[in-house]
Amino acid sequence: MRQEAPQTAPLVLLGGSSQNRYSWQGHEKWLAPLCTLVTVDLPGYGSADFLPAEYDIGFLADAVRHMLVEIDMPEVNLFGGCFGEVVGLRFAQLHPEFVRRIVFCGAAKRLPDLYTEAVPKLTDVLERGEIDDAAEGLVRLFMSNPGAGQVRKHAAVARLLHRQFLNQTPDEIKKAVEHNTRLTTHGCYEPLPVPDVPSLVFTGEHDTLCTPEMGRELAAIMPSARFTTITEADHLVTVERREESADLIGRFCTDRPIDGLPYCTPVE
Repeated sequence: MRQEAPQTAPLVLLGGSSQNRYSWQGHEKWLAPLCTLVTVDLPGYGSADFLPAEYDIGFLADAVRHMLVEIDMPEVNLFGGCFGEVVGLRFAQLHPEFVRRIVFCGAAKRLPDLYTEAVPKLTDVLERGEIDDAAEGLVRLFMSNPGAGQVRKHAAVARLLHRQFLNQTPDEIKKAVEHNTRLTTHGCYEPLPVPDVPSLVFTGEHDTLCTPEMGRELAAIMPSARFTTITEADHLVTVERREESADLIGRFCTDRPIDGLPYCTPVE
């Protein structure tokens, strides 16, 4: 989505494994006035071709570079949410010359124990075609327990997520299984240098998958990172608090203040 009078470099949005290039349309009303927006279905995700798990995160990072070369975008602001952070970080490490700013959400530099424990069970039920059981398991994985704290739209987002998983096609299920194999085989982090550019890591204050502490760990390896959490949200903060997360991303990418925002905890 091109912006003819941009206030900042184009913003590339790399979403999570259960998102596709259309998942960010709800954020356009706040972000599109600021800059050109780019979303993508990388190989093995969304409507792109199936990608065997032998192709690692570096391959996906190179695919991002290939895309930017093809569409002639030599410098971008980079957003990565959940799995998008895994690809985005590797892209920034391997191709730092493209990166003007970095924003990561719901992110970690190690696979969460919740995820590694859930993967064999989820893979098993998916391969057996027990989609309803898999959907319930995925909702439990991605969303906080209702008792963890107040989360905006928790019940509505849980229903949305459950329905989304139930409606997966056989092709999408095959890709989901391969995605889990890719992550558990290759891991999510390589200790390579991270470019020294303005960087922000945030998540929902009640994120139980990639916890705030895990977000801090990631921010600590980034030379110029700040960290915060958005209140009344969990791992799905960009869905639960769409306007607030878009506002935070937009502010950071246009060098506006992010301290003292009413929806954030104090910026670290």
